[in-house]
Amino acid sequence: MKLPMLSEQDKAAEIRRLYYSTTRQTIHKDLARALDLLKSMQGEPERERVAVYMDGLAQMRADWSGRKHRRSSKSEVRSKKKSF
Repeated sequence: MKLPMLSEQDKAAEIRRLYYSTTRQTIHKDLARALDLLKSMQGEPERERVAVYMDGLAQMRADWSGRKHRRSSKSEVRSKKKSF
């Protein structure tokens, strides 16, 4: 299968499409695809234009992954020290 060469505008459009169409089930695949597209972009101005979509995809992945490792607040740390 022959893959077409995408222009910088096509790459940016694909990243935007991934951002708006991603779901909890596809976020890891979509983010990996968006990162590949971002890495293949030549100009810094083009990368800056899609940065908001990349940040949004990363935030969705963090939100949907259900991270259980969050940083303890200072009050939680103090209360744990007092219990010893």
